[in-house]
This record gives sequence, structure tokens and C-alpha cells, in this order.
Amino acid sequence: MSDRELNRLDVIRDVSERKMRQTDAAELLNLCVRQVRRLMNRFREHGPEGLINRNRGRPGNHRLSDSLRITALDIIRERYADFGPTLATEKLSEIHGIEVSKETIRQWMIADGLWKPYKQRSPRVYQPRYRRDCLGELIQIDGSDHDWFEGRSPKCCLLVFVDDATSKLMQIHFCDTESTFSYMNATRKYLQDHGKPVSFYSDKYSVFRVNKRDALHTEMMTQFGRALHDLNIDLICANSSQAKGRVERANRTLQDRLIKEMRLAGINTIEEANAWLPVFMADYNRRFAKPAKYSKDLHRPLREEPAELDDIFSWQEKRKLSKALTFQYDKVRYIVDPTPKTEALIGKNILIYDYPDGTIDAKYCGDSLPFKAFDKLDKVDQGAIVENKRLGSVLAFAQEEQERLETEGKRERSGHAPKRREQQRARKINPVIH
Repeated sequence: MSDRELNRLDVIRDVSERKMRQTDAAELLNLCVRQVRRLMNRFREHGPEGLINRNRGRPGNHRLSDSLRITALDIIRERYADFGPTLATEKLSEIHGIEVSKETIRQWMIADGLWKPYKQRSPRVYQPRYRRDCLGELIQIDGSDHDWFEGRSPKCCLLVFVDDATSKLMQIHFCDTESTFSYMNATRKYLQDHGKPVSFYSDKYSVFRVNKRDALHTEMMTQFGRALHDLNIDLICANSSQAKGRVERANRTLQDRLIKEMRLAGINTIEEANAWLPVFMADYNRRFAKPAKYSKDLHRPLREEPAELDDIFSWQEKRKLSKALTFQYDKVRYIVDPTPKTEALIGKNILIYDYPDGTIDAKYCGDSLPFKAFDKLDKVDQGAIVENKRLGSVLAFAQEEQERLETEGKRERSGHAPKRREQQRARKINPVIH
């Protein structure tokens, strides 16, 4: 009996023994008096079993026919055997005109063995992968956004480079965000310290891989991937986090040990941490690094000159030189000095080099072109797409800009506007014709 029926049994027994009035029982059970009398008669005739619902165990009045169930399952077995219940329900409705709820289809498919619930499935097995044979053969890289300074400084990102053959920390570097320039700076320091490895192993983050489905073939390489290609270093993207488990486990260890070590050392800023990290790396590798299967080091010497590395680790984009010897980049119009050499480049693509320090250079076939900023294009870029891992820094910058604008607005309303704004108002009131 159900809980509801057990409760009815107690009340009906009290009414039958004249311990309770029928009207009180009707109010207590939310029934009419006539129904209470029927329950009393069934209780006297059959005992407690008389209060059990008579429809229990019988097919429901709204039950779908067996012929419809057989027809639907035959169609699914023949045409949609590898479909899930939701998609199979949609196809039965769209193509075959069979209107059944997806939960009903799911139960039918489970009973017929066409679908197995996720809870009943065995967990997926991730077998361990053997380590690489030599140091420098495969370097796993990843970024870890975390409150590394425990509130003593803003949250930041730690870029981690781990050798697959030895689990050795090759390079760790603190930066504000996990951006392309951050990886470029950390990679350049890695190459200067160790040389060029055979390949880097990363996740599918947009710094390493173009994730747009409609990207053109010429857009399939990111800026970081282009830099590694110029250095003859392969970049491999893992299909899952488990595939690059060494760097993931290193991140978890660092989020425990590194935080506490910096607390004990009194390190509170990114600059202090980056200067101290070599000491931590030496102690970490002494404790956790393993010997490689073969002692050969596959790092190659870095033969590129500093100026060449500056160009490689810059943001490069193509621009077409207009008839007026101008080009646009980052909302600024630049004008190239007119010379016989530059006039011959009208209509041709030049390469813009945007360096990490903010300087810009324009080159054609490796030769720099003389140019200067001509006009800033004031365009509002509302609704700009921002990568998830850069959202923190973008919000911080937006907050600073809003506070600056509000401060300037207050000063202007209080009569303490800068002279430049007073001069701008004077020009609007008394324009000067040149």
C-alpha cells in the first residue's frame, strides 16, 4: 500500500469503530461523505486490501497501443538504430508522422535494447601514454588562471612548459592574461634558455588553433602557430585534457606548492615572482623530475638574431597600400613617405609588424618603409568578441576607462575642466578659418 492508502486505512478504521464522524473524515481525506461511505463498505467487506486502488497493475486508459510501439521500434531499428531518443523522436514526427514524446521513445528503446542510459554505461577508459624518449622531443604547454598571490595582487595567469619525457619544468612565467603576446614572450625566453624543441603540445585554445568553422584556408594558422612555423617547431593540439595530463597535473601541484612557497618568501607581485621562479624550478625539478629513457637532448640551438626574433614574435598582418600611399591598422590611418621605391608598391600587400612593446613597423620583402601616423579613426567597437580567458583583463580595463571618464565629467561639471577642453569649446564658439 502507498502512504496515501495507509493514511486512509487509519482514518477509515476510526470511522468504522465510531471514533470519528464521517463528515470529519471527509474533510481530513479531502473526499465527499458518499466516497467515505464507499471506502467503509469496501473495508468491511475486503479488509485493508479493499482500500488499494483497483487500477493498480492494469494498463492505463491513455496507454499507447502495442501496434504503435511495434511500428515505431521497427522504424528505429531499421533506419535510426544509432540515433539517440531525442533525434529519433524528431525523425519519427517529421518523416513518419508518429507523434510520441521523447521520454516514451526513450523507455521503449531501453526496453528493446536500442539505447543504454548513461548511468548504466561503463566509464570511458583513458589508458596512459608512454613518455617520449628524449628531452626536448615534446613540450607540453598550458596556462593556469588562478589567485596565485592569495589576494596580495590581482588574479593572473601562469604559463607552464613541461617536458613530456622527464616531467621537468622547463619554463614557468607569470603574466596578466593568457594571450598571444604572453605566450610569445614566454616562448622566446624558453628558446634562449634551452634552444628549440621538436614540438609543443597544447590544448585547442584560440592562441594555438583557429576554431572558426568557416575560416578560410589562409586563416587556419594563428599568430603563435605562424611564429613556431617560422622557427621550424611543430605545434600539436591535444584532443582532451587527459592527453596532456603531465602539464595538467603540474598545474595542480603548482597551485598548491607554488602559492605556499611565494607566501613564505614574501613575494607579492608578478615582477618579484618571475625573478624568483628559477629558484623554485630548480627545487621542483630536483624533487619530481624523472630521467629520460635516452640521455640525448633534442633541443636545437637558436641561431636567429635578436632582430629576427623580434619580427618572428610580433603580430603580423597584411595591408594593401592605397593609391594615396596610406594603409589602416588598429583604427589608425598611416601614410607612407612618397619616394620612387614606395610609389612602385601602390596596390601591393605590405606586412605590418606589431611588436609587444607597442611599436609598429611596415615592411615589404623584409625592407622597412618610412611612414607616420596620419589620422586616428574614431570607431565604436560595441559588441566586440572577447576570448573567455581574456575577459578579466578586458573588464579591468573597461572599469578603469569608465572611472577616468566619470572623473573627467565631474571635473568638467564642477568648473575644473582642463585647459584643452576650454580651448575646444572656444574653437566651437569662435571657429577659425584657415
